[in-house]
This record gives sequence, C-alpha cells and structure tokens, in this order.
Amino acid sequence: MTILEVDSPKTKKDFLDVARIIYKNDDVWVCPLDKDINAVFDPSKNSFHSHGKAKRWILLDDNKKLIGRIAAFINDKKANTFDVPTGGIGFVECIDNGEAFKSLFDTAKDWLKQNGMQAMQGPINFGENDTFWGLLIEGYTHPSYGMNYNKPYYHQHFKDYGFETDYEQMTNHLDLHKEFPERFTKIANWVSNKPGYTFEPLDPKNFAKFAEDFMEIYNDGWKNFANFVPIKLATVMESFEQMKLIMDPKLIWFAYINGEPASFVVMLPDANLMIKPLNGKLDLIGKLKFMYRKIRGVNRMRAIVMGTKEKFQKHGLESAIFIKLKEYVIPKNQYNELELSWVGDFNDKMLAIHSATGSVFGKRHATLKCMF
Repeated sequence: MTILEVDSPKTKKDFLDVARIIYKNDDVWVCPLDKDINAVFDPSKNSFHSHGKAKRWILLDDNKKLIGRIAAFINDKKANTFDVPTGGIGFVECIDNGEAFKSLFDTAKDWLKQNGMQAMQGPINFGENDTFWGLLIEGYTHPSYGMNYNKPYYHQHFKDYGFETDYEQMTNHLDLHKEFPERFTKIANWVSNKPGYTFEPLDPKNFAKFAEDFMEIYNDGWKNFANFVPIKLATVMESFEQMKLIMDPKLIWFAYINGEPASFVVMLPDANLMIKPLNGKLDLIGKLKFMYRKIRGVNRMRAIVMGTKEKFQKHGLESAIFIKLKEYVIPKNQYNELELSWVGDFNDKMLAIHSATGSVFGKRHATLKCMF
C-alpha cells in the first residue's frame, strides 16, 4: 500500500473519487457535491483556515488503485478545550480492510502528533458540526444533505484501532401528516399569543440582520456545552450564503421577545433528493438537473439547527415556531417528512423537544475519540 498527500490537481480529484469507488454499488448513498468537499479545504471559502489547518491523504493498493482517503484538522480555537490537545479526522472512506484503515489512521495520527496533538476525534468536519459530522452506526437509510453516510463495517475498524465513543448524535423523523400531540399544540398556541412574542421567517433581503440574530442566539444558547467555541458572524454569513441555493426562507424562523432575538429553527429542503443523480458533479448538465428537481420540489426537509437563549429556554418558543412552520408547510401539500437532526445525547432539552413533537427514531451517529 502507498499513501500520498493530496497536493496536486490529480490527487485532489482522486480524493473525491475514492468515495465514488467505495459506494459504486450502494443505492442508498448520495454523493456529496464535489464543490462542497473542496470548499472545506479552500481557505478562501472556509474561515476555519484562519485559526487552524488541514491535511489530506489518499491510499493506493499495490496495483495503484484507489482504496481509501482521510483528512486531519487542527482547530486552534478548540484543540485545547479538551482534557488533552485534540485534533480531528474526517472524510474517511476505505475498503473493508483492517490494514488499510490502520494506514490511514496512523498517517493522520502522526501528523497530528507532530503538531502537538495528543488525541484525535472523528469523523468530524473542519467547520461547524451541522455537516459531515459523525459516524453512522444505526439507521442506514437515505441520508439527508450534509449528513454522513458510511458502510456498516466502518464502526468496527474504528473500534479496532482504539477509538471509543465520545458522544452519540440522534436523528429523529417526523411525519408531517400527523397532528402534533395535544399538549404540544396547546403550549405552542398559548406561547404564540403571548404579548410581546413575535415570530418572523427569514427575509433574504436582510441576511445580515438575521445572521446577527442567529449568532446572538446561538452563542448564548450553546455557551454552557463542553468544548463550545462561539461562532463568528463571518461563519454564519458563509453558512447562509451556502444555503441560498436550496433554502426556502419560510422554513427558517426566528422568535423575538419584546424585540430581543430569542430563538430560531433552521430547516432546509432535502437537497440530496435533488443531487442524487449528479454523482457529485455540478457542471452545466448537473446544474440543469438540479434546477429541474428544485423547481419540481422535494418531499423531505431537514431541521439543521435549533437554538434558544438560556433565559428563554423554558418559554415554549420552539413549540410555537414548529406550529408556525406547519401552518406554512401543510397547505403546500409538498413535504411528507421532516428529519430532526442531529442532537447530541448530552442535550436533554433538545431531545425532549424531539419527543414532544411525536417524532420517531431515525438514525444514530457517533463522534469517536482516540487517545495517543
């Protein structure tokens, strides 16, 4: 076996092609867009490069055929928030071969050790955790846009190397044609009508204002979680710009209490239903196919992230926002299912919201950690 650093146009293409080879005969897998993967490693498109670094490798067998890939990252703002300096690995793809997995893990580990790390966490993204994060360990069904999908054998190879589960991430599914539980609806309607409580969908003409509100709510609502690093406005704007192509602004709602940003829910149509036939290629033909499917519409959507300021977390705002969303969604007669993804097993409050909506189990991912 030969491992090569990704440092040329050919190796960058090979890095992308590894996944197409691994999942060639897998009808469930949806190839991520090449441009989305490339953007992670492009300093001009990913602000995390301003406070960290990343490296990629591909693995060839003795016949020079592609059999694996891996990336390693160091986020300078987060690495030292753990018990020991911790880097990350991600975009791991490999054939079902223990030596191949070991070669990839060893390479990433060596680079991370050379850069002062004492552990690695993965599979994660060199960016926010709403995309390309976690190892799928249960629920090998259609993945939503940005959600990791992998072969079942991956988990055993991670464990064989010494990775242990750091935390699990739960994804639940909600049938949009079913009524919300009576208690959920009662609370939501009561909150919606409280004086001083207002609810607004995203206005694309005022991205900057809503991006600032998002940042304010997110940084307050998540501040007490372990290893939390406040999000920057530039990162929020990057995310909003990336969502533009597929977003439906009326699926993104904000709640305000006496004018103060208090809560939000961000949902997107499931773009994987639009990009599945593209095999990762958004060339001219790919763009035409994508736009056709976008105009035709898809029947699934994904809740990417929810957040509520700490002082408002027992006010029922999330329930009210879900009612506002359903008031828009049901008359459209387009969406059948909402994927609520993903929530860490440490986030009891958000898991309780999932349960209150009447959602059912969908998938389980794991973020694992290996100590050096």
